[in-house]
Amino acid sequence: EPGQAAQMDLWSPEPRIPVGFGQAAMLPVLVMTLTFSRFLSAVMLPSRRGGDLLAGMWQLIAQVGAVSKTLVWDREAAIGGKGKVTAAAAAFAGTLATRVVLAPPRDPEFKGMTERNNGFFETSFLPGRQFASPADFNTQLADWLPRANARTIRSLGGRPIDVLGRDIAAMTTLPPHPPTMGLQARVRLGRDYYVRVDGNDYSVDPRVIGRLVDVTATLTRVIVVCDGTAVADHERSWAIGAVVTDPAHVVTAKGLRSTFSAAKRDRERAGLASPQQRVMFRDPADYDDLFGVRFDTTTREVW
Repeated sequence: EPGQAAQMDLWSPEPRIPVGFGQAAMLPVLVMTLTFSRFLSAVMLPSRRGGDLLAGMWQLIAQVGAVSKTLVWDREAAIGGKGKVTAAAAAFAGTLATRVVLAPPRDPEFKGMTERNNGFFETSFLPGRQFASPADFNTQLADWLPRANARTIRSLGGRPIDVLGRDIAAMTTLPPHPPTMGLQARVRLGRDYYVRVDGNDYSVDPRVIGRLVDVTATLTRVIVVCDGTAVADHERSWAIGAVVTDPAHVVTAKGLRSTFSAAKRDRERAGLASPQQRVMFRDPADYDDLFGVRFDTTTREVW
């Protein structure tokens, strides 16, 4: 029926995509098929982690402009690997006033429509193409999808683009605010003023060293916030083991070190001990008295 369901699946194209820092990777592509109109959409993602899958779903759903009454998934680990929808996926569906339906185990035909579309990508989109980056892959895919949705499908008796309007009319409207998605964490910023996200390190304004910061990674950006103020905003790297540095953070860190060194020299000239040198020592004999221990220095006996 119109607006009833959208089938979701991850397609794994074989070409390794350059992701920067001299690396290339096989990356997942999230594919969504509307079961009534057969309308097809897809986007490459940086990982199969739950936050990235939810961000990819929101991007595809927002492009359509409405959400189906059910989102059909197989037992993808980040969505429902144990046969139960994860808390994050359930919260995402609740915000959109839809629900996630998990396919039975070992039953690919349950969402066979989108499974067949994965083969369609392999034979109709990939041949003869080369990709310079994930962004280039998504650009080429976005340019090709209108042609795919304008083809005549025999089982449909028409073209997906011509039936899409009926499908959308029966769907649920989107909420005024997007659901929670992306990779999120709260950490205390260390002295090296870097945070780690999905295997990569990103610099943060060193003026907030020692304070709690909120880290959010979308599909394209890594944003760090401290007390409501953005203290870092980087393009997200899809490589592994990369170090992404904002030159402004390096300059700030250098200035803070210079200020600290100057203050330390001033204290030394004034004959003041630095905070690190003001350490209290207790006479070991105090512990002897505390535990009732006596030590004879002549016979070296303890009683």
